[in-house]
Amino acid sequence: VNVSVHIRYKNTDSSLLVPYVADVKRLTKRFEEKHKQRYGFVAEGKPLVVEAVVVEAVAASENVPTSNKDNINNNNVGRNDDQPVPDREIQAYMEGKMCNSVSIFSISSLKTGDEVLGPAIITEPNSTIIIEPEWKATLTEQQSLILTRTKEKERAAAIGTETCDPIMLEIFNNLFMSVAEQMGATLENVSHSVNIKERLDFSCALFDSEGNLIANAPHVPVHLGSMSESIQSILRNRKGTMHPGDVFVMNNPYDGGTHIPDVTVITPVFAEEAYSQPESSNEAAPLFFVASRGHHQEIGGITPGSVPPFSTDIEEEGVLIDNFHLVDRGIFREKEIVQLLTEGKYPTRNVEMNLSDLRAQIAANEQGIHEIHKMVRQFTLPVVEKYMQYVQENAEEMVRKVIDALEPGSFAYEMDDGCTVRVNVSIDKKERSAIIDFTGTDPQQKNNFNAPTAIARSACLYVFRTLVDQAIPLNSGCMKPLKIILPENSMVNPRPPAAVVAGNVEVSQTITDTLYGALKKLAGCQGTMNNFTFGNESDGYYETICGGAGAGPSFNGCHAVHTHMTNTRLTDPEILETRYPVRLEQFEIRKGSGGEGKYHGGDGITRAIRFLEPMTASILSNHRVVRRVSP
Repeated sequence: VNVSVHIRYKNTDSSLLVPYVADVKRLTKRFEEKHKQRYGFVAEGKPLVVEAVVVEAVAASENVPTSNKDNINNNNVGRNDDQPVPDREIQAYMEGKMCNSVSIFSISSLKTGDEVLGPAIITEPNSTIIIEPEWKATLTEQQSLILTRTKEKERAAAIGTETCDPIMLEIFNNLFMSVAEQMGATLENVSHSVNIKERLDFSCALFDSEGNLIANAPHVPVHLGSMSESIQSILRNRKGTMHPGDVFVMNNPYDGGTHIPDVTVITPVFAEEAYSQPESSNEAAPLFFVASRGHHQEIGGITPGSVPPFSTDIEEEGVLIDNFHLVDRGIFREKEIVQLLTEGKYPTRNVEMNLSDLRAQIAANEQGIHEIHKMVRQFTLPVVEKYMQYVQENAEEMVRKVIDALEPGSFAYEMDDGCTVRVNVSIDKKERSAIIDFTGTDPQQKNNFNAPTAIARSACLYVFRTLVDQAIPLNSGCMKPLKIILPENSMVNPRPPAAVVAGNVEVSQTITDTLYGALKKLAGCQGTMNNFTFGNESDGYYETICGGAGAGPSFNGCHAVHTHMTNTRLTDPEILETRYPVRLEQFEIRKGSGGEGKYHGGDGITRAIRFLEPMTASILSNHRVVRRVSP
């Protein structure tokens, strides 16, 4: 009889199956070891809940005969031949070469113990088995075929670091991307909040030891180009003090963040042996970093949902987190983070949801660490580090090829409140580089339409990456041919404590459309993320609403999609109505709203939600004023 128990921390959702032992201390230790392995941390002193008990009884059944004599060809049992006789021989192409003598056997002509040497083919009534050269097949008493090598496989030469192999470059492009994708899958599965689990408003990425972006999953563009600055902030402030098991969290828009609700969890990655020998890791430096940025649907501020339309100061937009030590050598500092989230001037309205999302982000980073260690074990550290350099150099060259075909241009984009984003793109054909100059953009605003520098750089990175046809990871190499000029105290480089929540979601869209206009590559999209929030004193909900995409030189824009700097999805109606006291009464395409022309823009949508109890609701948006936009 085997007994196991499902155990979880109190006030969490995810339980772990642990083999039962009567001693509570030993049972707790087993749970903590498994929790640390799965999620990357333990919560010291937090009560445990036994959610379920599993009892499994195993008993012996009657003996099953090891052979079935009726299935053995009796004509062959007494055969004295050393080797079975093939039915015929043919030519066949195997292992990259033509084999002139390939034996074909029928399974019924073989007897127990017969060995068939490759190259050969064995036919059965319902299948065909190919025995390749340097392999053999042996027939067992159960009429099964066991395939074994007859000659040890010759290993290919070790992957070098002196030159870049094009095939290995493509393999590593996908391997690095896969790390971020696996992190994203873990975050989606472990998270409980609607914003992360259903709307997928999160991003995951892999960075080198200097904080350069190596690869990201295709998540939210506005997050990805800015996360490098968050990593580099941790490096500046924590250099020489980081240890295996440490995790940091931040959301400061003036230190690599985007806006307050976008919370970034950063984990340094050390050599695998450092995690099992902590005493030897005191002098070790991180080899890589992994990070996950998720939009917390509630983190304080003057309105539920933490996206206030009328904020004038960063403090009014929620709890500011700057370089906070969230997990200290594997110990989750729950008491300290709760204190930070609940004791400010405008505290969070749902701290348990914040904790749940933070735990999910830590788990996602832990998955990234496992994937990186597995890659290093397979290819060695020098090779992995060298190909991190190569993928950036490849991305740099791809962007330079794009620049080769571009012409200089300028564009000015006036927003609904009259403020304007201006850009001039100049091309240096000799250096194969571009200067993106935002000089002339209006000064920083008293409202919240201010984009931190990380946002402006993200928009530039996104635009130039979309002009590359090849399937390469978006990484820091894309930025090397670009010089970006962001005038101080402007809408694209504000000074703290200016409010910035609309800079992330609205000005970023304006910057993107302005760049496409200057490059003459794409007409303007809906130009807004249509940020809709509602809530009460205990919780909040946030979503961005889809609209029309801009047309191109030879194609129409798409209808009802999230465009450019947002790449989330809308919450399923069933989930929305189950989790919140609302009813979705209308959600349809506004046909014909995309405009006219040889190639027209995509149509927008109509979305109507009815509140079933009192709520505070707000819309933060742009592009509600109709005007002609020209260069």
